[in-house]
Amino acid sequence: MKGEFRHTIDAKGRLFIPAKLRDELGEHFIITKGLDGCLFVYPEDGWGVLEDKIRALPLSKSRSLQRFFFSAATDSELDSQGRTLVPANLREYAGLQKEVTIIGVSGRAEIWDAARWAAYNDEITNESIEDAMEELGF
Repeated sequence: MKGEFRHTIDAKGRLFIPAKLRDELGEHFIITKGLDGCLFVYPEDGWGVLEDKIRALPLSKSRSLQRFFFSAATDSELDSQGRTLVPANLREYAGLQKEVTIIGVSGRAEIWDAARWAAYNDEITNESIEDAMEELGF
């Protein structure tokens, strides 16, 4: 998944999922808390991989991850207009009010409050990207 898309979330918590991402997410997908104050959106098979990896860890190391990701996870699907309902607890966690940015991040999508996404991007520097690329061997 890739790309950046701007949309609005309505008063009922319904969010339009861009067609490019709908194709990759499939009809049924999982929305849960993400890192950095966003929501993670996984296709069913990607969610299965995450679950398996977390379950394979010793409980002493995985219980926080289990609680964070699994307790907030919700099964989602699209309505006839390409929208999904984002539950109130997840909207509150991510600070989703009206303006939303949805991004594709390889094996998952992320849902951000548009202002929070802009602030996050303002903190990224060329040096931090260069350091990350160097660490990965680029």
